[in-house]
Amino acid sequence: MSTITGPKSVPHYAGTKTPRKAALASWIGSAVEYYDFFIYGTAAALIFPKVFFSKSDPTAAAIAAFATFGVAYLARPFGAVALGHIGDKFGRKKVLTFTLLLMGFSTFLIGILPTYEQVGLLAPVLLVVARLLQGVSAAGEQAGASSMTLEHAPTRRRAFYTSFTLSGTQGGLILATFVFLPLSRLPPDQLLSWGWRIPFFLSAIVVAVGFWVRRTLPETPAFEEENREHGQAKLPVATLFREHAADVMRVIFAALVSVVSTIFAVFTLSYAVNTMHISRSTMLMVLVLANVVALGAIPAWATLADRIGRKPVFILGALGCAVFIWPYVWAISRADITLIFVFGILLSGIIYSAANGVWPALYGEMFDTRVRLSGVAIGTQIGFALGGFAPAISAAVLRPGPDGWVPVALFTAVTAAIAAVSVATARETYLAPMNELGRKRTALAG
Repeated sequence: MSTITGPKSVPHYAGTKTPRKAALASWIGSAVEYYDFFIYGTAAALIFPKVFFSKSDPTAAAIAAFATFGVAYLARPFGAVALGHIGDKFGRKKVLTFTLLLMGFSTFLIGILPTYEQVGLLAPVLLVVARLLQGVSAAGEQAGASSMTLEHAPTRRRAFYTSFTLSGTQGGLILATFVFLPLSRLPPDQLLSWGWRIPFFLSAIVVAVGFWVRRTLPETPAFEEENREHGQAKLPVATLFREHAADVMRVIFAALVSVVSTIFAVFTLSYAVNTMHISRSTMLMVLVLANVVALGAIPAWATLADRIGRKPVFILGALGCAVFIWPYVWAISRADITLIFVFGILLSGIIYSAANGVWPALYGEMFDTRVRLSGVAIGTQIGFALGGFAPAISAAVLRPGPDGWVPVALFTAVTAAIAAVSVATARETYLAPMNELGRKRTALAG
């Protein structure tokens, strides 16, 4: 890819057109998308084992419910290939519109599904189908939103603006948790019969809001410039693996840090409520407060990454998670409410936000415009697959007794450390102009 020169090219790559609007659209779209995605995780931890599976073996039902949470991650790599191709060939905006509508449809579908008592094994089968559709949608959402924002953003603010994609994700989790908080106080028979369906029905409203915000957002200047100067890659995925195979592998291993998120939001919620008998409302409040803190921490870490580079901030976050997962799960095993709040907010709200807020810029800057959406989508979704099954893996390795949580913490810490090592091998790109990103001769910054 040759360097773009001339006065007409600079505004496009500088990203001076509507960066704030792109960031806002990414925030709201991601919040909507992940509201839908996270209400499933909460329901999988608290509701689905009792609604969609046989009650004869509660442990097996819990593992099966967590597996349906993870099954969406099996669909995500396939969705990433398809949606990455569409986004790199026809534009980011088309992908973002499709993902929003598909997520809304599949989430509403879950809300109307029959239960195990009504239709037997057909109930979990239908649940898996709906969850697979959610997975396809999520495969293109964050990669599309972060690519859109990155390509609109000014060079020295790319991490800051792209971080809104992930703070939107946290906003969706907060919204999902707030919806479940009053429902968690319903009598068990009402919660299990009709109460759990309400958050899924509400997705129709939040999807309409997200669609309204995104419909007027223009295509990115970098994508349009690339098409004018060089045309579209015939097969973006083939180009991606021919020219960027090593970077795809880096993203896959770096994305293993997502294990921290799903362990925190799904597994520890179930462990605390079902094993340690801590109240649902208490643990949901931990999730809310941690993610409220993350709303501020994510752009703060991203701002730092625009000044000192992406790598040190991400590595600090990943290694910090490998350390702080231990006291957090230990506090839950002791049912120490004060320490659960302290370590939960430190782990998820502050430390994980360092890696979480920086990765949209870090990963997107590894690839050039022709294959950026494909590279980020495929790399993250393969890496996220382990994160999706992390609650099921953790439920399987959890042991009885006061120290039974240790294998779960060890599993989480190892995956976070792998992510840090992977990013340590990447190029630093925070000073590189947009038209040089993803090129082999891009100089190391700093």
